[in-house]
Amino acid sequence: MNKVPFTKMHGCGNDYIYVNAMLHHIPDPQATAIAWSDRHKGIGSDGLVLIDASPVPEADFCMRIFNADGSEAMMCGNASRCIGKYLYERGLTDKAVIRLLTLSGVKTLQLHIVNNIVESVTVDMGAPVFEDENLFVEARGLKEGKGTFVSMGNPHYVIFTDDVDQVGETGRILEFHPAFPQRCNIEFARVEADGTIRTRVWERGSGITQACGTGACATAVAAVLAGKVGRKSSIVMDGGTLNIEWREQDNHVYMTGPAAFVFDGEAASFAATVSQHRGTAGTPL
Repeated sequence: MNKVPFTKMHGCGNDYIYVNAMLHHIPDPQATAIAWSDRHKGIGSDGLVLIDASPVPEADFCMRIFNADGSEAMMCGNASRCIGKYLYERGLTDKAVIRLLTLSGVKTLQLHIVNNIVESVTVDMGAPVFEDENLFVEARGLKEGKGTFVSMGNPHYVIFTDDVDQVGETGRILEFHPAFPQRCNIEFARVEADGTIRTRVWERGSGITQACGTGACATAVAAVLAGKVGRKSSIVMDGGTLNIEWREQDNHVYMTGPAAFVFDGEAASFAATVSQHRGTAGTPL
């Protein structure tokens, strides 16, 4: 049976399955993401990430990311940090600064390395965008909550509320609201007494996740716009904390946070997975 090596990693609990596409071809990544992401019959994850060589000289590597429902995402902040750790610690690069090509452009990863271990990664997420008719049509009116639209390469709608636990019920509805032509990621945020921002997220195509890097950035930007915090903030999500800075000098948002290996394993190719209903074998690191 054809087996594909994979590595499972997470950034603040936002877990994905990573495949070195430079060595292993995934012919149907959409279907593979659905099969492998199943937490009962597959590996279990928020989606599938393919790491490949960059087709353009402006970047060192490229990434493609597929959500648990098979839809392709433009960008993922947590996944990009994990890619930085993967590339360095697996010996695919010796660079501490990596240029990563995504569907939302080239992102720069600054690795923070101690004794050859990547302890955290800072990602230049670029400038936030507040108007995009392809992603948000305000005229279609949202009744479920007054929020702020922020695109960080993918669409986010941030709602400040005391009830962040409505994420499951309200997030499910808002993802498919007509105001969002390509669906949307929904954040529910509350500024705490210590200045941190407690945030829960409903990710487009994956549902409730432990964390969302672009969502943390969108939340931080929305909080600045609302006058709730300064340009540096800590976003506390279900799986951990991300530190965000929206710099005035270049208008870019910088995200810093950890990345971690979970385990390595081999999985049946998609064709074998479907035809034989086989699971996976993983070896903890």
